[in-house]
Amino acid sequence: MSRARVEVIETPTLGDRSYLVHDGSVAFVVDPQRDVDRVLSLADRLGVQVTDVFETHLHNDYLTGGLVLARETGASYHVNASDDVGFTRSPVQDGEVVDSGDLRLTALATPGHTFTHLSYVLSAPDGAATAVFSGGSLLFGATGRPDLLGPEHSDELARLQHASARRLGELAGDVDLFPTHGFGSFCSASQSDASESTIGRERHTNPVLRQDVETWVRELLDGLDVWPAYYVHMSPANAAGPTAASLEPPATADPAELHRRIEAGEWVVDLRERRAFAAAHAPRTLNFALDGSLATYLGWLVPWGTPVTLLAATPDDIAEAQRELVRIGIDRPAAAATGDPAGWTTAPLDSFEVATFTDLAQVRRHRQVVVLDVRREKEFADTHVEGAVGIPLHQLTDRLGEVPQGEVWVHCAAGYRASIAASILAASGRQVVSVDDDFAHAAGAGLPLRAAGETGS
Repeated sequence: MSRARVEVIETPTLGDRSYLVHDGSVAFVVDPQRDVDRVLSLADRLGVQVTDVFETHLHNDYLTGGLVLARETGASYHVNASDDVGFTRSPVQDGEVVDSGDLRLTALATPGHTFTHLSYVLSAPDGAATAVFSGGSLLFGATGRPDLLGPEHSDELARLQHASARRLGELAGDVDLFPTHGFGSFCSASQSDASESTIGRERHTNPVLRQDVETWVRELLDGLDVWPAYYVHMSPANAAGPTAASLEPPATADPAELHRRIEAGEWVVDLRERRAFAAAHAPRTLNFALDGSLATYLGWLVPWGTPVTLLAATPDDIAEAQRELVRIGIDRPAAAATGDPAGWTTAPLDSFEVATFTDLAQVRRHRQVVVLDVRREKEFADTHVEGAVGIPLHQLTDRLGEVPQGEVWVHCAAGYRASIAASILAASGRQVVSVDDDFAHAAGAGLPLRAAGETGS
């Protein structure tokens, strides 16, 4: 049996990793995302044949490319035998061994992130475990969250997650850990800065392997935050079997068509960097910049099924955004336009100011302004600017009427969410200033901070 080599396929904007593992001749793939051309290109570059595709679980944060990849390569598609799916698969269950050329994987039942979650242990020629592909079970310094199937299952799944992590923790200390989630994904219960790990390292650092079940479950459930709204569409779509992603360029829209789409209630999304958008943009367009978590926040906010039109400086930017969006099931942009804002409208361009927390502190000394904090509720409760109104970004479109009248200075933790919120407010006719600054600078700027329940002296 040849020595296995693990190739990591990163999707940093969703906080996930897929893996192609090969022996120089054949390969298996774990948890591929929907844009499988990345996997096919890698396999072609390495000169290996994909013979098997494995899913650790029915994913909640992206559409899988597993079914399409298996069909395109002729590979066996391994999905838990207990999963109710609408396609033909090679059912796999706890303890089953699958040989892929000189590679050997053993499936381990590791419920917790889902009830039917599997991990896969890779073995060396002598039979010793060398790596484990843990999906949404044991992560770097954390675990996958147990609440995505509904609050009625969270406690049970959390206890199963603790037991599953302990099962993986029994592997040898030098076994390499390769999770799918945990690099910014909302599927992770918490986040870690680690980029690699082993079972031995996790025994020393991961709370799930150090705390008793009652303590860990209580702290885990108390610390969970909200998750993106589009997640509810992912698992059913993955169970049905996603189709191949279409990355063909969308039709080009002229200013009249863009205006018509906006008037019809469709979303026309400007992908440019947030300061460029603030300086000049077509009226009533929305800013979801390509340099941030585009798919996560657009998927979270847009009413599901609403046609989306993309605006960007170049066709390459449109193509990159399409790739991001097909991963979560926003399949075909209704249209697109490239160039600059002057070419996207016949009306005068709109703009709004960009500022810092120091600017906000100075302005508040001279006049009253509305401070809108669009971070999530737990972030706001932890600490916020005294007098700020807290409306999480993902609730803003439904709660615009709750934003007090007056000039609105909107901020988040670093600026990306604030720009989205500012564009939504501006599109609704509000006078807005986007605070493009790190919230850590607020106190140093002289802004008084409060935690939930605190009052000023």
